[in-house]
Amino acid sequence: MGRLSTHVLDTARGKPAAGVKIALYRVSGNSHRKIAETMTNADGRTDAPLLTGDDLKEGQYELVFFAGDYLRASGQAGEGELFLDQIPIRFGVPDASQHYHVPLLISPFAYSTYRGS
Repeated sequence: MGRLSTHVLDTARGKPAAGVKIALYRVSGNSHRKIAETMTNADGRTDAPLLTGDDLKEGQYELVFFAGDYLRASGQAGEGELFLDQIPIRFGVPDASQHYHVPLLISPFAYSTYRGS
């Protein structure tokens, strides 16, 4: 049974990023349809997978991480314009029976991602 999960790590502080808002969109051409919204818990993870089973379909998705809100709340950014605010990660699901884990590693001036397990 396929599923989609994520987590967020604060690489500047060396710990999980709690309280990061995440929106998930299904992408079709230039159209984005929001299908889920959640927050990370104290472990930087969501309490449940974003999608499971028949809800995960082959195609394009986009996760938007509201990193700016987190960076401000954690004292790592001022009130002005941020270098990183909302971080979109667009990815494809070629096989809906697989587990797709899309982690985000953030700091005030950089981020990275990969397909996790």
